[in-house]
Amino acid sequence: MSPDSMALGSVRSAAELNEQIRALWLRSGGSLSAQERAEYELLLVEWAAAIRGRVIEAA
Repeated sequence: MSPDSMALGSVRSAAELNEQIRALWLRSGGSLSAQERAEYELLLVEWAAAIRGRVIEAA
């Protein structure tokens, strides 16, 4: 899924996604498994899309 299509479908805020990213790192003890790494990458892409959406709205 492309970041642009995720931005359209994302309902989670950047703050919520940031909280989930932090929780993932805490649960993992700072070392991500392959599955956790995949989850992290998806969360990061969605977070970046949410940030982009806020910047566009502000402009």
